[in-house]
Amino acid sequence: SPDHARIGLHGSFATTGHGHGTDLALTAGLLGMSPDDPGIRDALARALAEGLDISFETVDLGDVHPNTAVFDLERGGRRMHLQGTSIGGGDVLLTGIDDFDVEMTGELPSLIVEHIDRPGEIAAVSTALADGDVNIAAMWVSREGRGARALMVIETDAPVPATALSAIASVPAVIAVRGVAPV
Repeated sequence: SPDHARIGLHGSFATTGHGHGTDLALTAGLLGMSPDDPGIRDALARALAEGLDISFETVDLGDVHPNTAVFDLERGGRRMHLQGTSIGGGDVLLTGIDDFDVEMTGELPSLIVEHIDRPGEIAAVSTALADGDVNIAAMWVSREGRGARALMVIETDAPVPATALSAIASVPAVIAVRGVAPV
């Protein structure tokens, strides 16, 4: 959970978000609550009690899905920008992490690895996963440029064990690694 969250609501999220409980649902998600948790209706009060500074605003993101939200999150000085869309039927699609375009459904456990683009980085991460007996279901890699900041988004068949996360975090060019549970 972040310490601070600024959430921008676009399109129909902006016009009907509060009335439909979008603010409650997004807050509950940031708190790690499950979609069927009856406490979602109290998510804003819970966020306040847990010290989560959260705010909502209307944003115009241009030509994107009308049920899109952007999140500016901060925890311990570390910042992250996310963009995601509710595509209907309870399904979501994460479309942006910081300056990188992604397509993450949240259906599988996932791993997000921020690193410097160097030869062998993908192999080192893949080896750590194989050593942890974790199978890669899908992988997307994007970079700002050769030798610059890059991002791996890896969906796996099983959660990544702490030993594998530690091994990946210790790879010299890795900046940050985050395991993400399925939604």
